[in-house]
Amino acid sequence: MLTNRNHDRLKKEAVRYLGYGKNAVDERISALIDRAFLELESVVNPKCIYRIFDLNSVEQNQIHFSQVTIKSTSLGRNLKGCEKIVLFGATLGIGVDQLMARKAITDMAGAVIMQSCAAALLEEYCDECQERISEEVRKEGRFLRPRFSPGYGDFPIDFQGKLMQILDCAKHIGLTMTESYMMTPVKSVTAVIGVSATDAGCRKVPCEECVKKDCKYRRNRTVMKG
Repeated sequence: MLTNRNHDRLKKEAVRYLGYGKNAVDERISALIDRAFLELESVVNPKCIYRIFDLNSVEQNQIHFSQVTIKSTSLGRNLKGCEKIVLFGATLGIGVDQLMARKAITDMAGAVIMQSCAAALLEEYCDECQERISEEVRKEGRFLRPRFSPGYGDFPIDFQGKLMQILDCAKHIGLTMTESYMMTPVKSVTAVIGVSATDAGCRKVPCEECVKKDCKYRRNRTVMKG
């Protein structure tokens, strides 16, 4: 999953997740990040699943598809003009959780860095999966919208359970959820993706759409050394 081609990009994302902002990353932290990626690569087992449904209607704050209704104004804006909807789930696998748990016992600082590297790997994997879905719908002259996950904006976090049930995530990719909506394995994602006949643009990263301009995790604020 990790190649020379995308290593630099992943490393910059890991630094962003660490919250360095505009501060430079020293050689020690840089080396620890490299080591964390190597350790993660030995255990990562990424899997994803998705299903595409016809989108019946998108009202001001209600989305209807396949006898399912979602109440969310922010998701409704994201899906405006869409004809279909994709339910998506992805995980890096339980091996990553086990590795991070062991690291937390022996090296707390290393565990924090590993958490950030795993988050970067998960985002990269989701982007790869979404590109494959994009290629599929493009054959029909359709385009994808950005991923939109439960818990973002006013999209209820409790829809995560319904989404995982529809996809049967436990059976297909080993992804489950606790009563408090925590996913197991932890490094996992669920999302809704709109499909439309017009290319409204799936190129904006979430940071560019977010109104919180002073967030220390915001993209394009990281400085790397070496």
